[in-house]
Amino acid sequence: MDLSGNPPGEVLAYVGLGANLGDALAALRAAVQELGGIGVVVAVSPVYESDPVGRTDQPAFTNAVAAIETPLSPEDLLAALHRIEAGHGRTREIHWGPRTLDLDLLWYGGRRRDAPDPVLPHPRAHEREFVLRPLCDLDPSLELHGRPVAELLAELPPQGVRPTGAGLMPA
Repeated sequence: MDLSGNPPGEVLAYVGLGANLGDALAALRAAVQELGGIGVVVAVSPVYESDPVGRTDQPAFTNAVAAIETPLSPEDLLAALHRIEAGHGRTREIHWGPRTLDLDLLWYGGRRRDAPDPVLPHPRAHEREFVLRPLCDLDPSLELHGRPVAELLAELPPQGVRPTGAGLMPA
């Protein structure tokens, strides 16, 4: 183990999960299982229902965040997330449009970088309640853009995020 508590070569990453087409809850549950193929899922937040952002003429989203320990680089992790999305029929035709599955790399081992993909931490995570609320459930002291997620969440106006009471981990 290194000083972070992770096995050598393992990095803690947070992945945002969202969907608003089909059986969104089932898609998120399947995605959590598939994340186990690219790392160890160490925690998953409660599930939230969220009003859409950007394009409001679509169904509400189902959202959560998973913490995984992975040996993958940020680039390889992002590619793996895109493969999981594609396996669920995700297309990228409409910016901020409806999605069968959306997986966002939110945070990767505390790294900060502006380019190339992926930008770390996620460039808009600190502005979105549907990201901050589940991140806060997992680690309120986690820093995004130099500030704890609990502090960022406390300063945000409500954005239509509601707990569902559902979970994503198998019982």
